Amino acid sequence: MTIQIKICGLSTPETIAASADAGASHIGFNFYPPSPRSVAPELASELAAITPRSLLKVGVFVNPDDTLLNEAVRHGALDAIQLHGKETPARVQEVKASFGLPVWKVLSVETDEDIAAADAYSSVADLILFDTKTPKGALPGGMGMGFDWSLLDAFDKSIPWGLAGGLNSENVADAIRATGAPLVDTSSGVESAPGVKDVDRIAAFCKAALDHD
Repeated sequence: MTIQIKICGLSTPETIAASADAGASHIGFNFYPPSPRSVAPELASELAAITPRSLLKVGVFVNPDDTLLNEAVRHGALDAIQLHGKETPARVQEVKASFGLPVWKVLSVETDEDIAAADAYSSVADLILFDTKTPKGALPGGMGMGFDWSLLDAFDKSIPWGLAGGLNSENVADAIRATGAPLVDTSSGVESAPGVKDVDRIAAFCKAALDHD
């Protein structure tokens, strides 16, 4: 299985180059201002201009309005939109129709009920990304927390999907083997501090994922 790898929350040319060199397939630009990984649309434009074609650019949003989406899509030359908030299936469908881009829906997982919620999105989202449910009041992602991967046993894996939540170079191979995830997504797992990506950790994560067999 050829694994796809998304390095999320990038904000520098060096980390984009490192992601490409290490074999990542996707990078994420975070457009959620409370996050330490957030980038302004103008910076996203500069970063998009130097991003190799081998990397697909995913914009990460939390309950965005159309104004923000329009500005970010335009500046970031995005290839996909990732919705990480409480967006309903109807909102996912609306965003997809309005912007003509693939839409990923993040589902925050703590119990089997959270996995079952994927059914409502399976016909409207282009990819379901399972992440860890963070504590109330915390940021919706990027906390370095994992969840019980065995909960995914109940998920219909014929639907395009990916795995996030506490993944790093030490556990990503185990995660792929345990879940069969076709795509893995990391952010804090390749950082030296919140919002500060480390090129060596990016390389190590990608190597571990690609060598998971």
